[in-house]
Amino acid sequence: MNQDVKVYFRLLAYLKPYWGVAILVLIGFSLNAATEVSVAKLIKYIIDAIQQGSQANLDWFPVLIVVLMFFRGLGLFMGGYYTAVISRRLVFSMRQEVYSKLLRMPAQYYLDNSAGHISAKLMYNVEQVTAASSESLKTIVKDGLITLGLLGYLFYSNWRLTLLIFIFLPLIGLLVRKASKRMRKLSIQVQDTMGDVNHVVQESINGQSVVKSFIGENSEQKRFYASSEENLKRSLKMVVVQNLNSPLVQLIISMAMSLIVWVALRPQIFGDTSAGEFVAYITAAGLLGKPIKNLTDVNEKLQRGMAAAHSVFELLDMPEENNSGTQKPQLKGQIRFDAVGLNYQNKVQAISNFSLDIQAGQTVALVGRSGAGKTSLVNMLVRFQEPSSGEIYLDQVPIREIEMACLRSQVAMVNQQVVLFDRSVRDNIAYGQLEGASDEAIIAAAKAAYAHDFIMNLPEGYDTQLGTQGLSLSGGQRQRIAIARAILKNAPIMILDEATSALDNESEHFIQKAFDDAMLDQSRTTIVIAHRLSTIENADLIVVMDQGQILEQGTHQQLLAKHGAYYQLHQRNFED
Repeated sequence: MNQDVKVYFRLLAYLKPYWGVAILVLIGFSLNAATEVSVAKLIKYIIDAIQQGSQANLDWFPVLIVVLMFFRGLGLFMGGYYTAVISRRLVFSMRQEVYSKLLRMPAQYYLDNSAGHISAKLMYNVEQVTAASSESLKTIVKDGLITLGLLGYLFYSNWRLTLLIFIFLPLIGLLVRKASKRMRKLSIQVQDTMGDVNHVVQESINGQSVVKSFIGENSEQKRFYASSEENLKRSLKMVVVQNLNSPLVQLIISMAMSLIVWVALRPQIFGDTSAGEFVAYITAAGLLGKPIKNLTDVNEKLQRGMAAAHSVFELLDMPEENNSGTQKPQLKGQIRFDAVGLNYQNKVQAISNFSLDIQAGQTVALVGRSGAGKTSLVNMLVRFQEPSSGEIYLDQVPIREIEMACLRSQVAMVNQQVVLFDRSVRDNIAYGQLEGASDEAIIAAAKAAYAHDFIMNLPEGYDTQLGTQGLSLSGGQRQRIAIARAILKNAPIMILDEATSALDNESEHFIQKAFDDAMLDQSRTTIVIAHRLSTIENADLIVVMDQGQILEQGTHQQLLAKHGAYYQLHQRNFED
């Protein structure tokens, strides 16, 4: 429970910027609470007026009803509207913080968690957090003030009789506590199953071409049905707990009210009290039922929101990418791997005792069968993964000592899996740090990547929207746009994952020319993960890898002359 208190106060800290709006909420609900108490007073007023035969007082009765309803409406509007303002702003600011955190998370986080579960935290869980903060506070303030106002009036009218209500409070507290534990557990399960639903949807959308071509619609529908059904079961269990809790609490309240009425009807209790005062007291006692029920019902929102808050804060407290580097060198492109090792969290060794010197301006080709560790090696150069042992030096500076943004701004990557965004061609080439690049520079980069001609044939040229993942383009066209993006970056280190084996001949021809041009540029160091012989024949150094280690290295001719691992790969995989 102590942990819950910490989480709740941390949650309330998000409401601090809105204290001015919160005052308006308090004023609005105070007005509303005052009108609730005034109902009892109004009944006393009319009964006393009837008994006394005061026509003047009776004439005021319709006016007082209208005034009462006006202030009740005003109070409810102020409280409800400004609570919504706080609630929506809270969701907005929390989403910004969670999204910002996700952008700073290490690559391993995205390997350990599916996109569906991650997006569920951002979209669903953050929305649920408001249930524990603004929504529950609205009920607590609104109905809490009404309860206090009515209890105050009851104590003022007859404090001894009012004490009977407190006999039943421990029983209500016990019920609420039992329901809280159950609802918290179910809330966590609802959030997890919502992540499962989201995961199935994202997978089927991203893989819709495979779903269609392998007639997988029924299979995906069954998966979606199963995950949705689990979510439904958990949600209905919450409804059961909530709907059992409310009637039981109401039953206890009705018992308390019945006892009060039974005692109040004893002549010796009210004595000389007027009929108006007696009816007003019973009315006020009767009005207590609804706000107390609402205060117990708020428990469901509170537990739902607290479960979401735990989930969101758990993410916000996770360690981010280790950006402890302070140096901001202007790199020339010299790279040195010194006994580098890389182990994944599942104990799989990807790189083992890897040492290699790459001079600035060199073109180095990494070759080897799938799983040899080539991609893991280059991922360490941009710190997507951190070495488990050894050290990487860029221009003699340990890579960990270089500030992260400075490092990544000086390394351009063209990945085998091309990532394009649902934006224009221009925005995809001039992305991120390249925003604001001139049209001349963008066009020059596109020409260097042999992409300009096909871009100009698109409906709106460089302003053509590419759609989701750029799937309206062919694989070769998408890769050439990625190469143009890397060329525009003009970084001292370029990493190329060639991956041309699955492309058509024309695309492969253009991409090969773009690669060749990039590698001939002596002003940058180029590391190419090679899949075709034509890419690496002219490389300054070819490194043959297997199981995360170097088998042999040298030029194309030197390695062929050795008749070793490269020669065998050449015979099997690299013949044109």
